[in-house]
Amino acid sequence: MSLEKSVLEKLLKLPVDKQREVLDFVESLEKKSGPRHSRRSLKGLWADLGVNISPEDMAEARREMWGGFPRSQSRGSPGHSPNFSRNRS
Repeated sequence: MSLEKSVLEKLLKLPVDKQREVLDFVESLEKKSGPRHSRRSLKGLWADLGVNISPEDMAEARREMWGGFPRSQSRGSPGHSPNFSRNRS
């Protein structure tokens, strides 16, 4: 027996309310497995605004944004002296 016939046979044995649930489930599967639309590039969204952001502009913005952010330093690096790692003899 083919898969389609088997599914149909089992479906027809169910009460109508359960058949509706099966239909809802199948429709949700269709939505999940349907063709996905690719996201539009942000460059395309602002293309008509005359905005031109170069890689240098991005690098500068990152430096400005993250410049004051404290960096973690590994042990032994200059300026790093955690109290918990000192040997107190």
